[in-house]
Amino acid sequence: MKFGLLILAALTLAGEPHRLVVHEWGTFSTIAGEDGFALEWRPLAGTNDLPRFVHEIGDPSGLRHCVKCNLTAKIRMETPVLYFYTDRDMVVSVRVDFPKGKITEWYPNVRSVGSGIDWGRFAVLPNATTSLTTEAVANHYYAARETDSALVRVCNTNGRAPEFEKFLFYRGVGGFDLPVSVKLDGDFVRLAGLTDIEQVIVFENRGGNIGFRVVDVLADEMTVERPPVGDSLALLLAELQQSLVAHGLYEKEARAMLNTWRDSWFEEGLRVFYILPRKSTDAALPLTIDPKPDELVRVLVGRIEVITPEMELRVLADPKLYGRFAEPILKRASAHN
Repeated sequence: MKFGLLILAALTLAGEPHRLVVHEWGTFSTIAGEDGFALEWRPLAGTNDLPRFVHEIGDPSGLRHCVKCNLTAKIRMETPVLYFYTDRDMVVSVRVDFPKGKITEWYPNVRSVGSGIDWGRFAVLPNATTSLTTEAVANHYYAARETDSALVRVCNTNGRAPEFEKFLFYRGVGGFDLPVSVKLDGDFVRLAGLTDIEQVIVFENRGGNIGFRVVDVLADEMTVERPPVGDSLALLLAELQQSLVAHGLYEKEARAMLNTWRDSWFEEGLRVFYILPRKSTDAALPLTIDPKPDELVRVLVGRIEVITPEMELRVLADPKLYGRFAEPILKRASAHN
């Protein structure tokens, strides 16, 4: 029996009422400026990394005119997904507000979208099975399906056929401030704003060789030396999975998150990871679910890209390097040179 449903079934047999469990994970990606705080950038200017069936702003006809590509923001909110677990079919409504941001992509379809997203009422179907929409080309979107969550069926699609998925998916861009700031000082990474942060990971990939430091937070400000390369990615993945599970995700959910972002999180560059305090997540993304879940877990990872002198030199030589991060790196490199 599926792990999440096994827990719910045991509670029901023990005389507990039917329960609804909702788990969420996602990422906030930023680029640290020279003052340590997030730069404005165009996070959606690169190649689209989602299947074509995913809905996006400015695309009612499906022609993929890239309205989102010119949006500037401090933060790219990447792939929050909401999983649902229950032992019986239920009708649920979900709305996520994004007061200092804009939703740019989502699936299944919604009742309304803008500075927030509202799926209205939809069905949660723990015992149902169906073939989910896919495309022939591999995509990291599908990794999020590898959990024991219930199917959701959304019908408020303006007369279209219902859409099924293993979660509710949304993305966006924002202009709010995250708690942690990062400055590079030679071979040291200076971190501030660590109140209520339990742990940070400083990671670097140099030419395919990786290094990382897992640091328990002991003060609001800390200095961490850049890690030497030569570490094992498998060891880092184990550390990250352990941390995600400790914050409330099921093991399959933690693996799904890591498999979704494995190529992106660990690409060339220097970056800092941390898990946002729950109060920061709730402030940035107020979430309304009816009926109110018996358990709600929200695990949002902060990812801070740190521009190094080595990156500036490489991007000047080849502006195509570093993908969507190339433009802000090139601007800073040009200013320095």
